[in-house]
Amino acid sequence: MTNTPKSPDKIPLAGVIGSPIAHSKSPRVHRHWLNKHGVNGFYIPMDVAARDLRDVLTTLPKAGFVGVNITIPHKEAVLDIADLITDRATLIGAANTLIFRKDGKIHADNTDGYGFLENLKAGAPNWVPTQGVAAVLGAGGAARAVIASLLDAGVPEILLSNRTRVRAEKLQSDFGNRIRVIDWVQAGNMLEETSLVVNTSSLGMVGKPEMRVPLDGLKKSTVVTDLVYTPLKTRLLQVAEEKGCVTVDGLGMLLHQAVPGFERWFGPRPDVDDDARAAVLR
Repeated sequence: MTNTPKSPDKIPLAGVIGSPIAHSKSPRVHRHWLNKHGVNGFYIPMDVAARDLRDVLTTLPKAGFVGVNITIPHKEAVLDIADLITDRATLIGAANTLIFRKDGKIHADNTDGYGFLENLKAGAPNWVPTQGVAAVLGAGGAARAVIASLLDAGVPEILLSNRTRVRAEKLQSDFGNRIRVIDWVQAGNMLEETSLVVNTSSLGMVGKPEMRVPLDGLKKSTVVTDLVYTPLKTRLLQVAEEKGCVTVDGLGMLLHQAVPGFERWFGPRPDVDDDARAAVLR
């Protein structure tokens, strides 16, 4: 996908749309990159109700917006509004990045899977996707992006477990026979078979229930990553670290998934580095 052409006499605007949105860390990282690259642009958080989503998205380009990120609860709904949808957004069934094209069309993409894999590669460079089974906890929208990216990377099998089994079975139906559903009460046992463990659920997040899955089966050779980044080190990552596992926190995914959108909207391709992490955390 090419960068959106920008007129030199117009200030490019972008932002993030969700409801609620005040908690979003995205404005911090984009502000950091805008300042770092000397771009005269702005990235704005917008709390938009579902009933107003279509009207807002069709109006923003007229106000100088070149694109937006989309977050909960609108990631699925925007697919009915967009004019063009990438294959990966179609496969995942959700979009998180919109580009407002000069021809008036809205282009929808999903960079969550890209962000997940780039974060994993950066934090666990010795992980080889083709050489082991992956365990995925949770079956929501984030799980769809993770599963799609793992299958595309060549992971031979994914063991999937969710508190509500029927949601996991739906993903198995959508993604095929490389997915094996495991009952939630057996989730701890599946960790013994895997070279990668991914928590895509909200368990362990501040204000949410703790992750109660038994972690005795974790092996030292297992890579463990958690999409939760508040707190930065969840109980899952703490226990995995104590067992000698390579651990990857969820903050990097937030940063990496933001890279393609920033590049398309504002021009420069930003780096995910310590300064970017610090900008989000302060």
